[in-house]
Amino acid sequence: MDRKSDCVGIYAEGRLRFDDDLPKEISKTWDFSSFLKGKDIEYAKFYSGGTALKDACPEAIKEDWNNICTRMRAFLRSFDHSQICLNEHCFYDLVPQRFLMEYFDLKNEITESVFRTHLRPDNHDFLVSVAEVLSDVSFQKLNIDKEAIRSELVTTRGRDTWKKIDKYPYVRYNLFGAKTGRLTTKRGSFPILNLDKKYRGVLKPNNDWFIELDFNAAELRTLLALCGSEQPANDIHEWNIKNLFEGTESREEAKKRVFSWLYNPVSEDKLLNEIYDRDSVVEKYFNGAHVKTVFDRKIEVDKRRALNYIVQSTTSDLFLDRLVRIYSMLSDRPSSVAFFIHDSLVIDLADSDKSLLPQIIEEFSNTKLGKFKANVSAGRDFGNMKEIK
Repeated sequence: MDRKSDCVGIYAEGRLRFDDDLPKEISKTWDFSSFLKGKDIEYAKFYSGGTALKDACPEAIKEDWNNICTRMRAFLRSFDHSQICLNEHCFYDLVPQRFLMEYFDLKNEITESVFRTHLRPDNHDFLVSVAEVLSDVSFQKLNIDKEAIRSELVTTRGRDTWKKIDKYPYVRYNLFGAKTGRLTTKRGSFPILNLDKKYRGVLKPNNDWFIELDFNAAELRTLLALCGSEQPANDIHEWNIKNLFEGTESREEAKKRVFSWLYNPVSEDKLLNEIYDRDSVVEKYFNGAHVKTVFDRKIEVDKRRALNYIVQSTTSDLFLDRLVRIYSMLSDRPSSVAFFIHDSLVIDLADSDKSLLPQIIEEFSNTKLGKFKANVSAGRDFGNMKEIK
């Protein structure tokens, strides 16, 4: 009945329980909660591909569900107006028990319906491992220094950002925000994915440093790997200039040429198609109705967008797989995963863990599809990151 590990509330078989002792007979629920970490639980939301409760709701109880959700929204609005932070309070302590019984009884019916009508997805366990990381990150309070953007108060956008920047000091990711699996953020989250670069200086580490890691030309490397080709150790655009374009392009021109061709199925470029064989990748991972990636993610799509979905989804899951690995490495250390922006991972690094950095970079680079070159930057705040070698 709550996402937080110290707010254990369970509704099962018509009873409310408020303790850490999870009943042994319970093996299924709707969605992941932090106190379920490491337990053998199946999640209906994962079975349904991230469907919202309202969309998974059986027709017979839809009116009842809509009514109870209207009451739920009223409670949430009252919490917001009263400035009650649900990251710091147990949800079930704030609403009447009668409401809890009604709400979770209906939620159970929806959950049971999904398990009856959906097959277990092949990537269920992978999604659970990612959900565990996202849950932990969502309870890490950001270190926000509004004074870093005081000079921007002369602009309307700067003043709007100043008012909003510390309203939600937590990053809450949505595991099912995009069909390809790319993460989005939920309502009530710090806007990390669309924060203007000029305002990034408001974010400071809780330890000593921010370390940012991202893949060099991630999607292009993914396509190269799916073609079965070896990864260049250096910058992939420089490699293209030397090996395909014979030095006739600048880096920016080469980059523009590649990406204007990559996702346009009617675009022709014989030099690029010799190395990046788009057609063979589509043929291998697209069956005419859906794509299925190396991470067992199945997505309905038409042929025109098939390559886009294959590459973007695979790249996203390659990153999430490395995210889970880095998170595991840091689990018993003062350093932590701070947040992430698509295929860019930001670590809150303590000075005491600096010796671990080469290993972190190595683990990040060693993807399921081979070793990808990683770009690494460091800074005392997120607005002033400098590349390091």
